[in-house]
Amino acid sequence: MMPAQLPDAPPQGKQPLGQRRFARLGRGGAAVVLALAASAAVNYALAKRAERRNPPQGIFVTADGVRLHYLDRGSGPAIVLLHGVGAMTGEMTASGIVDALAANHRVIVFDRPGFGYSERPRGRIWTPAAQAALLRQALDLLEVERPVIVGHSWGTLVTLEMALRDPDRTAGIVLLSGYYFPTFRPDVPLLFWPAVPIVGDVLRYAISPWLGRLSKPLLYKWLFAPAPVTSSFVEEVPSELIFRPWHLRSAAAEVALLIPGAAALAGRYRELRIPAAIIAGPGDRVVDFDRHSARLYQALPRSTLRALPRTGHMIHHSAPDQIAAMIRDTVRATQAAENAGVG
Repeated sequence: MMPAQLPDAPPQGKQPLGQRRFARLGRGGAAVVLALAASAAVNYALAKRAERRNPPQGIFVTADGVRLHYLDRGSGPAIVLLHGVGAMTGEMTASGIVDALAANHRVIVFDRPGFGYSERPRGRIWTPAAQAALLRQALDLLEVERPVIVGHSWGTLVTLEMALRDPDRTAGIVLLSGYYFPTFRPDVPLLFWPAVPIVGDVLRYAISPWLGRLSKPLLYKWLFAPAPVTSSFVEEVPSELIFRPWHLRSAAAEVALLIPGAAALAGRYRELRIPAAIIAGPGDRVVDFDRHSARLYQALPRSTLRALPRTGHMIHHSAPDQIAAMIRDTVRATQAAENAGVG
């Protein structure tokens, strides 16, 4: 009986095929890790360069242990401006409404938590309610008692929460291009990933900034459509600040909180008894006018609705003079109501 033959040994100095494959995979994996690390290092360096080139233009206040950056311009009846997802004080000033309103009002523009130069501690879930409580504390520190609060996009949720929590300390509200009811958003499953632990760290440091830079022209067109993108937005809003990894994390977290944030508020709208001006563009491609602004008008007892044709989501950039005028009208209406003794 012949003994069983053993397989031929590999030639001296060569590895078996399986080992060679694992070695190639190992080298490929190491190359990917190195490429991601290099990309993250570059994006971190670009973020820090952007901060050096665009230092804070305002001042800071610490409320509830959170350092917030804000602008404080002008004097007179107080107006508070709250930006949307991914934006900051510089986006509001680029629209022109801050300078227009500051001519005869005290205008306070916050970097909401995690945006611009404001902190966003990770130990909290920054819902509209959490941000409303924080910003109200900040306003108390700034001795702002009964402002008209103006919110854009995601900032409208914070504005509504502040008004519902403290109606006696809010003169009125102006809501620009807001999302108010929990409706399906196809962008949420795509855009929340940079906020996910571990996976999100890799995305926002190594990948997402590059995707943001590549998609910026299309993103701007989507935000402004059907209106054209304004030159002031392109030239004055420092996009590299928006592409900082920590800024991207805050934006992704708010995308994830958009639907639950609206759901938490939707059943309470009829409780609001202060004046509310709702302004939006029927052509808005980010938030549907009829499903949100027109529907909210029916839900808020003391509201007015203004539709600005041929404007999109960035309505304060596309129609800054009209928006500033409507905010002034709201301030005058609240003052007249207070003088007449109407709550």
